[in-house]
Amino acid sequence: MNRFLAELKYQARYAMPIWLISVSLSWLPDIGPFIRFRGLLVSLFLPNRPKGFTLGRDVTFLSINKLFLGDNVYIAKGCWINAIGRIDIGDEVMLAPYVVMSSNNHGFKDGSVKRGGAHPAPIRIGFGTWLAAHVVVAAGVNVGKGNVVAANSVVTKDTPNDVIVAGVPATPIKHRVDNPSRLLSKHDVV
Repeated sequence: MNRFLAELKYQARYAMPIWLISVSLSWLPDIGPFIRFRGLLVSLFLPNRPKGFTLGRDVTFLSINKLFLGDNVYIAKGCWINAIGRIDIGDEVMLAPYVVMSSNNHGFKDGSVKRGGAHPAPIRIGFGTWLAAHVVVAAGVNVGKGNVVAANSVVTKDTPNDVIVAGVPATPIKHRVDNPSRLLSKHDVV
């Protein structure tokens, strides 16, 4: 009975409101005003209520009560985030489309994953990091501050700060240096 009541409480506080917002706003295109509006509404139901959250369409959140976002985080279309083991995403992190993060590894029992249970472990993404399209971050990984994780990479081990990582499994390929641009919007392009 306690599990049932805990699940009802979780659904009412986190899952159902975020699902309702996502479904009712899914027809809006992923453009500035709408990703800000979607993010604002969803942030009201996240545990730490981050500021400046922007959110694309078709994002799946699992175990929302263990998902902690910093300020000015962007999560693009189609990302899948399972925070059962806890996920902490730092300020100014950007997730490109179809990033997958699962803070859980499956166990096996008698040769079957169905009976094996779960092995949760936290994920941490450092300040200012960019996870490019189709990146996978495994349970128990700490991605350093200021990282660029190349598209289609699978991060299975901790990364240092300010590096570019790529590959399966992802490994540091070079130090990342600041390279600011005067272009901060599509309207700045001449």
